[in-house]
Amino acid sequence: MGLTNNDIFKKLRVAHALRDDDIIKIMDLVDFRISKSELGAFFRKEGHPKYVECGDQILRNFLNGLVIHLRGPMPAKK
Repeated sequence: MGLTNNDIFKKLRVAHALRDDDIIKIMDLVDFRISKSELGAFFRKEGHPKYVECGDQILRNFLNGLVIHLRGPMPAKK
């Protein structure tokens, strides 16, 4: 079976050495609000009672925010 959105999110978190506060700030870059408790539910083991599947929208917003975080904002178009 392939990777889930939760697996991808976890791997990116570890690869970039991001903490919960860092991820919340990255999500704020794309005007997407998420709490620490909501975020923690994505990083739990799949069998845990408070485990939540990471949806496409959350992963997409995180990836867009990560691009801004790493590269900086896009310059204005002329």
